[in-house]
Amino acid sequence: MANEDKKDFNAMLHDSKDMPKFQTITDEKSIKKYGGDRMYFAPPIAYDKVMRLVPFGKLLTVGEIREHFAKQNGADFTEPITAGIFVSIAAWASYQRENDKTPYWRTLKANGELNSKYPGGTKAQKEMLEKEGHTIIQKGRTNIKYYVKDYEQALFKF
Repeated sequence: MANEDKKDFNAMLHDSKDMPKFQTITDEKSIKKYGGDRMYFAPPIAYDKVMRLVPFGKLLTVGEIREHFAKQNGADFTEPITAGIFVSIAAWASYQRENDKTPYWRTLKANGELNSKYPGGTKAQKEMLEKEGHTIIQKGRTNIKYYVKDYEQALFKF
């Protein structure tokens, strides 16, 4: 995100944007990809609340959060674009607060990938995860990405 120092992420976190809501999609390709036509939109604060549930040493992926919301709300899937945005908003909101932190560094992208859009980027997330006992591996030569090794073994169960 650009100009993070000029944004009030805690205000964004508490702006529901008329969510939660459902939408029926009609695009056949998307219906096939996501396994149905009933799409759920969770508000930003819902992501923050779920991310706070993850204890020390455990991990979560954005995909796991989306699956949780879909099951919890009787939807086929949770909208993926806003999910990524709202997870980042939760991270930056936590970073801007003095107290009451959300352990956002425990929420990973797909396949255990670290999130470069978090405060401090992958370097800061890597340091926090290593303090909790996780091993971070690097993949790629030019487009370098970082992943938690064997992240599946540390996944938080709802």
